[in-house]
Amino acid sequence: QVQFVESGGGLVQPGGSLKLSCATSGFAFSDRRMSWYRQATGKERELIAIISAKGGVTQYIDSVRGRFAVSRDNAKNTVYLQMASLKPEDTAVYYCNADPSSLFSWGQGTQVTVSS
Repeated sequence: QVQFVESGGGLVQPGGSLKLSCATSGFAFSDRRMSWYRQATGKERELIAIISAKGGVTQYIDSVRGRFAVSRDNAKNTVYLQMASLKPEDTAVYYCNADPSSLFSWGQGTQVTVSS
């Protein structure tokens, strides 16, 4: 059974940092490109960061590039999202998934709230 368990979210002030983790099981993690998504209240889920199977290539949407960093530990079947210089508009539930996401279910996500 495929599982994605996101953790590390919380309430943080603008300009603060958080590191999210996504522990996975049930599939060949090291063979799959992994992605982070987020969904703000009332908005569609959006793809924000991608990391290649071996971790050598990363991609980001413009709004998070330079502030967020995706990484992975294939020995632990875990993908991470280091977030810095957080802004109120980063408030959302954050999810990870393997590519293509259409083949996999979604975890519960982890809530990130950026507010003073």
